[in-house]
Amino acid sequence: MKKFLFPTDFSANAKHALNYGYSLAKQVKANMIICNAIIEPAEIPQSGLVSWPMEESDLLQADSNRELKLLKEQMESREETISFNPSITCISEAGTVTDMINRVGHQNDVGLVIIGTHGSSGLSTLLLGDHSREIIDEINKPLLLVPPAAKIKQVKKIAFATDFKDPVKDMECIHAFITLARPLNAEILITNIFDEEEHAAEWFMNELANKANYPHIYYRVVKAYHPVSGLDWLCEHGDIDMLAMVHRSHNFIDSLFRGSQTQKMANHIVIPLLVFPAI
Repeated sequence: MKKFLFPTDFSANAKHALNYGYSLAKQVKANMIICNAIIEPAEIPQSGLVSWPMEESDLLQADSNRELKLLKEQMESREETISFNPSITCISEAGTVTDMINRVGHQNDVGLVIIGTHGSSGLSTLLLGDHSREIIDEINKPLLLVPPAAKIKQVKKIAFATDFKDPVKDMECIHAFITLARPLNAEILITNIFDEEEHAAEWFMNELANKANYPHIYYRVVKAYHPVSGLDWLCEHGDIDMLAMVHRSHNFIDSLFRGSQTQKMANHIVIPLLVFPAI
């Protein structure tokens, strides 16, 4: 993951996510792209509707460029002579946030997208808001969601939560995941969250041990009657700095985003959530 993408709306939470991501980029020696999607009213060729003036578009572009330049200068003011300093590129384009993320991510071979979540209750708006749900559903890169309460510090332990119902996909994601964990020298905690009966993990862990070539991988079981309560317990008692999951239809992370108990969990989570796309 040698390049990080930071979509921003210039809010306080987005700036906190950028600060968190800048610290992470320094640790793993990744460069940065900060981008802003300029949302313009659609020009619909119908009678009675006024198209968006070119002058207004130019003003929006100029404002976006100015704010991006300020963010870049703030990050570069933290440069040190004794450590890695990420190079920072700024991109401002008209269009939707999801389209811009996918386009810029593909064109620049981005390894990780980092965004801030909104709302005073941690991940509440992330989990319940339509806009964030759309981003999670539609982008094709790993996505790190940073809540406002996330502390900027060295990442030492990352939990990968799974129900083992798609072990092949889980294995692919963990191999990609190791490229982030290795430069951090972070522990990876494979966590099986189950309700009625435990899914066999012996084959999975043996394959991982034989092929991953990373020594700091461990395994634990969390029994819970609902995935939200299991993840809640893991985040509170697992001594982890980041939680990772694969998002696909009809698995437990999908039920998490739709679940009625989500608000309860959101009030407890203060660590970043790394979501791998299903594709």
